[in-house]
Amino acid sequence: MMTVLPERAGRRCHNVLNPLHSCHYFSPDLGQELAEIGVTDRSAAYFAVRAAAMGPVGAGTVTATFYNFRHELVARHVPEVWRIASPEVVLAARARAADSTLRRLLGDEVIASKEVAEAAGLALRAAEACTRTARPLYAAHADLPVPDEPHLALWHAATLLREHRGDGHLAVLLGAELDPMEALVSHTATGRGMAPKWVLSTRGWRREDWDAATGRLQERGLLTAEGELTQGGVALRQEIEARTDRLDTAPYEHLGAAGVDRLTELATELVTAAMAAGAFPEGMIGKS
Repeated sequence: MMTVLPERAGRRCHNVLNPLHSCHYFSPDLGQELAEIGVTDRSAAYFAVRAAAMGPVGAGTVTATFYNFRHELVARHVPEVWRIASPEVVLAARARAADSTLRRLLGDEVIASKEVAEAAGLALRAAEACTRTARPLYAAHADLPVPDEPHLALWHAATLLREHRGDGHLAVLLGAELDPMEALVSHTATGRGMAPKWVLSTRGWRREDWDAATGRLQERGLLTAEGELTQGGVALRQEIEARTDRLDTAPYEHLGAAGVDRLTELATELVTAAMAAGAFPEGMIGKS
């Protein structure tokens, strides 16, 4: 019998699990671990750690699966990065960085707590219902072994759930006919996306790319002359999230309403502590 979840319960759970995964991208620990294996460029490090589960893939595969990075930036570092460090070496460095980052943000007492172990069990249970079909980043990570330590098992499960939802989200963006730059601009206009300065400094796009995408969205009636979402733009972004939810229901239905509620509670406590410890840079989210 299918579990009926409260509206947006899966999205809320994902939204508090995802930072447990993504905080390592902003951690000095990751930069240090990658530098020790010879990867010193920040963009190269990101492409390597997120793509490594797929093996020594080329720039085209990374651009396709990451979606919102300018291909020229990707091609500057991939596949060259694999000549510096193999995917296996990168994955080991990533695991060490995730371990040290979570220990620093949460503290050893929390890391060893029964709550972290419980959250890991619930998140892994949810991930059992993820599917590989047409989800390349999820499928690649699903082939990796589950770490033994509970906090790393939780991080691994959060990674699986993030990439599963993300792969589905990209299919929805294609269906909405939003190219990578338009997806970024419209998401930022919601107030929940990355600030323009972060997009331009990390995704390889130029200001003229941002302005051109803004113009295309205005022509479609999705943005006002001031760069705010129109009613149509708000409706489109809401529908994108709703369709993404529908493609991502299986893990949370599998876990069940009580399990989703408990996992959301546990993950919220952990993320709140991590953010208070400075897990993410100030000013990263917003319209300015």
